[in-house]
Amino acid sequence: MKVAVLGASGRAGSAIAKELAARGHEVLAIARHPEKIPSAEGITATVGDASNVERLADQIAGCDAVISALKFDVPPATLLAALKKAGVGRLLVTGGAASLKDDQGRRLIDTDAMPDSWKPIAQAGIDFFYELKEEQDVDWVFFSPAFNFIVGPRTRQFRLGGDQLIRDEAGESRISFADYAIAMADELESHAHSRERFTIAY
Repeated sequence: MKVAVLGASGRAGSAIAKELAARGHEVLAIARHPEKIPSAEGITATVGDASNVERLADQIAGCDAVISALKFDVPPATLLAALKKAGVGRLLVTGGAASLKDDQGRRLIDTDAMPDSWKPIAQAGIDFFYELKEEQDVDWVFFSPAFNFIVGPRTRQFRLGGDQLIRDEAGESRISFADYAIAMADELESHAHSRERFTIAY
């Protein structure tokens, strides 16, 4: 498949781009600073601004899907407008964990586990998700990482879930960027979810 990865210079975006390229997909890696995008066979790095609907639509035209690894500073309406203009029918979003629920049914952002310094970006992710849920034309998924999204090994040993935060036996909720990228690529290929959120952790 030909896939555009937005925010491909970040930790999540670059891991996703590398994983897709390793599987033989044609990756259009878009970022404001393309010099930070990893160099690999199958990855074409280019400068882009996802907030510019016309330009983004031109760039992603001909892609089978778009994966957004942006930090919620571009609203869903803007991304969706670009996809529709370009005729791209699938959007996979690297989401946030703030709206996942704990074992008492509380959103993480409403618990003491969420540091105050994290809450602005966490709330932006929640707002993004709730707005995305209204979309009925583009086939989207919102893929929430574990509470701790970390640099770590590529283990292929992880669990997937829905709206509930996944914890390990020690009570920790963690996933590496590398393993998250594996699961994102799996989702692209399997199309197991449609217009819903899912999550991942060890």
